[in-house]
Amino acid sequence: MAQMTIQKLLSMKTSGQKIAMLTAYDFSFARLFDLAGIDILLVGDSASNVMAGNSTTLPITLDHIIYHAQCVCKAVSKSMVVVDLPFGYYQSNTSLALSSAIRILKETGANAVKLEGGEEIADSICAIVKAGIPVMGHLGLTPQSINQFGTFAVRATENVEAAKLKKDAILLQELGCFSIVLEKIPANLAVDVSKSLLIPTIGIGAGVDCDGQVLVMHDLLGMNNNFNPKFVRKYLQLENQIISAVKCYINDVKELEFPNKNESY
Repeated sequence: MAQMTIQKLLSMKTSGQKIAMLTAYDFSFARLFDLAGIDILLVGDSASNVMAGNSTTLPITLDHIIYHAQCVCKAVSKSMVVVDLPFGYYQSNTSLALSSAIRILKETGANAVKLEGGEEIADSICAIVKAGIPVMGHLGLTPQSINQFGTFAVRATENVEAAKLKKDAILLQELGCFSIVLEKIPANLAVDVSKSLLIPTIGIGAGVDCDGQVLVMHDLLGMNNNFNPKFVRKYLQLENQIISAVKCYINDVKELEFPNKNESY
C-alpha cells in the first residue's frame, strides 16, 4: 500500500470506498496499525485520558501531543498521521494556532492537524490552511468543550443545533478542511451532512453512512472493561488477557518456574 494522501481520501469518498481511522500514541502500536493497513492514524488528545489518566482531554499540552506524535511518526510508512491541536492552543489566538500547527508538522513529521469546532474557530483554520498545513475538522460532540456541554451525551438532537452543525460543516469545507470528524450525532443527521459535502466525513458514534469511521485504540482492543459506550465495538478483550498473562508470570516467578534451563544462559 502506497502512502495515504488527501487526494486518495477524496477519491475514496467519490468511489464510495470507506476510510478506516484509529488513534495511536506510541511507536509499538503505530507500527502494528500501519502494517495492518489503517488509512489514518490520529494522535488524539484522548492521550490525556488513556495515556495520562486524566478525566478529560483538557490537561494535555502541545509538548505532550508532540511527543506522542513523534513516537507514532517514527513507526509509520503508509498511513496518514493527523494530530490533534490541544485545548487552549487555537480557540482564541490565531497566531498561536498557526505557530502550534507549524511546530507539530516540523517537529513530528505528521501530515495534518485536527481542530474542534465550527464558525468560532474559522480564523484559526483559515490561517493554518493558508500556511499550507492540512486541517481535519471536528463537529458534534467536541470533548474539549465538555465543561460547556456538561455531558458526553449525543449532540445535535434538536433542530437548532443540527442546523448549526450543517452550516458549520459547509463552512469548514469552504475554509479548506480536507475532512471532518462527526462525533456522537444522530445517524440521519450524519447522512445529510455527508451527502452535502465533497470532503469525507469520519464518524464516531454517528452511524454507518459516514465516509469513514474512527475509534480510540484502547476501546477497539478492549483495554478498559469499565468503558462501554454504545458506539464502541471491542475486537479484543485485552484487559482480561493482559491481567491473566501477568498473573501467570507472577505465579511462575514465585514458583521458580520462570526462567527454566532453556531460558537461562
